[in-house]
Amino acid sequence: MILLQVNQLEKYYGAELILSNIKLELQNRDRVALVGRNGAGKSTLLKIIAGHIGHDGGDIIKPKDVTIGYLAQNTGLESALSIWDEMLKVFEPVRKLEDSLRELEQQMADPAVISDSGKYDRVLKEYDTLQVQYKEMGGYQYEADIRSVLHGLNFHTFDYSTSISSLSGGQKTRLALGKLLLGKPDILILDEPTNHLDIETLSWLEGYLQSYHGAILIVSHDRYFLDKVVNQVYELSRRQIQRFVGNYSSYLVQKAENYERDLKQYEKQQEEVAKLQDFIQRNLARASTTKRAQSRRKKLEKMDLMDRPSGDEKSATFSFDIERQSGNDVLQADSLAIGYETSVAANISFSITKGDSIALVGPNGIGKSTLLKTIIKNLPAHSGSIRYGTNVMIGYYDQEQANLRSSKRVLNELWDDYPLKSEKEIRTVLGNFLFSGDDVLKPVSTLSGGEKARLALAKLMLQKANFLILDEPTNHLDLDSKEVLENALIDYPGTILFVSHDRYFINRIATKVLELGTDGCVEYLGDYDYFLEKKQEIAELEAIQKAASASSVETTSSKNTFQQDKESKKLERQRKRRLEEIESRIEELEALIEENESLLCDPDVYQDHERVLVINNQNDSARQELDQLLEQWAELAE
Repeated sequence: MILLQVNQLEKYYGAELILSNIKLELQNRDRVALVGRNGAGKSTLLKIIAGHIGHDGGDIIKPKDVTIGYLAQNTGLESALSIWDEMLKVFEPVRKLEDSLRELEQQMADPAVISDSGKYDRVLKEYDTLQVQYKEMGGYQYEADIRSVLHGLNFHTFDYSTSISSLSGGQKTRLALGKLLLGKPDILILDEPTNHLDIETLSWLEGYLQSYHGAILIVSHDRYFLDKVVNQVYELSRRQIQRFVGNYSSYLVQKAENYERDLKQYEKQQEEVAKLQDFIQRNLARASTTKRAQSRRKKLEKMDLMDRPSGDEKSATFSFDIERQSGNDVLQADSLAIGYETSVAANISFSITKGDSIALVGPNGIGKSTLLKTIIKNLPAHSGSIRYGTNVMIGYYDQEQANLRSSKRVLNELWDDYPLKSEKEIRTVLGNFLFSGDDVLKPVSTLSGGEKARLALAKLMLQKANFLILDEPTNHLDLDSKEVLENALIDYPGTILFVSHDRYFINRIATKVLELGTDGCVEYLGDYDYFLEKKQEIAELEAIQKAASASSVETTSSKNTFQQDKESKKLERQRKRRLEEIESRIEELEALIEENESLLCDPDVYQDHERVLVINNQNDSARQELDQLLEQWAELAE
């Protein structure tokens, strides 16, 4: 069933054409992503379809009974009601029906109605009709639906009587999303719904949208999310729209293939045109070949000449470099407790070595940003210590871009930090981050989120720090800019510690994952997919141990079942694999210590006191890690 059609839609802002000849169709169960650069008009198109703004040409066709639900970017739920009462407002018709049923039940219990068989039958018939309606409208499960959605959006720890006005902006945004989902419109339009969601909540939302009964139209810069949810992609580029069938990864493949195919067809046609023109030029004046030349000219005139296929629009181009190398030990945190007035997390101990690229993950509110601000000394630690390595220079990217609210022009915002550079050099840097022409004269305060993000990255690039600490660096960046940032960080010769909810980004950048909890942190040596695998393994091991413990209590003499034997073998394989990992790392550390001990015997080295200090610190760190691994090996080898 077709729920909505957009035909030849146009939109102007003043005299500027924003959208042209837009065609889009939504059928029931469609999962559609709308992609394109920042400023391409994605949010504008969503607002037009949702009926929030008008259009200047074309048609939007939908049946009268089709309902549309729209969530704009960073839309917070403003209400004086409690969380529970606000969610109940979605089910006002159901609750009115519930009141009608209660009234009919009272009438059915009234002796005067019972004694009047005709009246009783009418009341009973009306009650049966309303009861069917009540069931169809979800009357028996709406409270369970509210609890399910609030739990999925990470409100299960909240008192549902909490006033919405007391919540943070991110929490209000999640509640606005929850209220919209509970309304279950036929067409669900979501503009950047993944903002303010942690990874656990994102996973829940993916599952919810996959089983959603209606059609979904989404704008998102989260590639992992789009691959999980959508089955069609519409690309907005240069005011035009093009449809691709499949998820986001499939769209990228098709787009590249289409460009290659169109380019080959264009080049083939250009070769044919050149041959025809050459033949006409050489043979038109000769009497013996003039008719053939005229025939070629007619053929050329009738040809439908192709335009050269346009490639991707201009992308930002930048890279991160360092002024000088840090020591091998970059940072050591011991028994750290962090927070503002009260501690949100404690017993945090970890070390960072030169070249590490560490993703810091954990649920919202656990203290990830707080930990980063403690490391850069914006916040004091409640207890514990942080030791910084030799020559460590920190470059910090703030997700809130708190330092980019000035009334300065873009040019001066960068130039004032680096006054020794020429205007041409500053403009070149800004040009690499897509600030060209009069863009550099805009006040910083008027920039969009994406523009502020690019400006903050430009400032970070010029610092040439050897230790980058990044708090949600992909927020506000479009998909193309994210890819440029990823490539720049992959090639970066320094050390990285970052917080991100973009799982695709984590997979590309991270060499380690540090999971933060209220009582410490756990390190995983690998990318995000490896982190998920290990978490799953740990959960399975706990389940096996729990099952084995329960089984031993019930009967100590019975033989293991086939399934228990299978699980036991799996546990043994996991134990052996972990032993191999530990043994391999022990060999690396022992080799490093042995090599350093040899260096310390070298006269050229032991006379260099600074180098001796670095080597000794490196050995101390290696021995500490070696002791921990040997303890783990002993426990597993038993």
